[in-house]
Amino acid sequence: MSTQARLGRRLIQLYAGLALYGASSALLVEAGLGLEPWNVLHQGLAELTGLTIGVVSIVVGAAVLLLWIPLRQRPGLGTVSNVFVVGLAMDGTLAVLPDARTLAVRIPLMLAGIVLNGVATGLYIAARFGPGPRDGLMTGLHRRTGRSIRLMRTVVEVTVVVTGFLLGGTIGIGTLLYAVAIGPLAQLFLRVFDVPAVAAGGAVVAAGTPEGAILRP
Repeated sequence: MSTQARLGRRLIQLYAGLALYGASSALLVEAGLGLEPWNVLHQGLAELTGLTIGVVSIVVGAAVLLLWIPLRQRPGLGTVSNVFVVGLAMDGTLAVLPDARTLAVRIPLMLAGIVLNGVATGLYIAARFGPGPRDGLMTGLHRRTGRSIRLMRTVVEVTVVVTGFLLGGTIGIGTLLYAVAIGPLAQLFLRVFDVPAVAAGGAVVAAGTPEGAILRP
């Protein structure tokens, strides 16, 4: 595969993954059975401010990106795109989804949202255009404090879940299933969508898993 073709594929993966991430999050919102950690916070803030959850996601993403400055993190194209594309895709999907009133509809929506979120994570991380702002916050804290990424992720996500819940965000079986399933799903789809790297001599070789894949845009 030529360098130009690889770049084109990576760009398509990046924006398809970010758009699908927003759409999958919208499915979880509509299912109403529990959200992924950061969207619990976004939904709580949306309830408090009257803004849409997508707009809140954009505002929070931009605010988190500002925290990269003291942490000396460098954003990539994927980082900046993440801030806007996910929120817009979430609001756009919610605008066209019909109301889900029965469990017979809400449960499949929840399951589809979790699986598609894993697909989306594999797509955009494998594109290698930089981590999402929230992932970068966790890796930055890891570098600055010397604590493990797992610990930093746990501390940050527990904080946003509790805060979001207190503000009115939804926690439920979907939150638990997401926490259990997203890691294996993301790792699976990272392998599926990985773009081979180009060796120094020009040959195409398989690259390892993209660094910093912490599973949240």
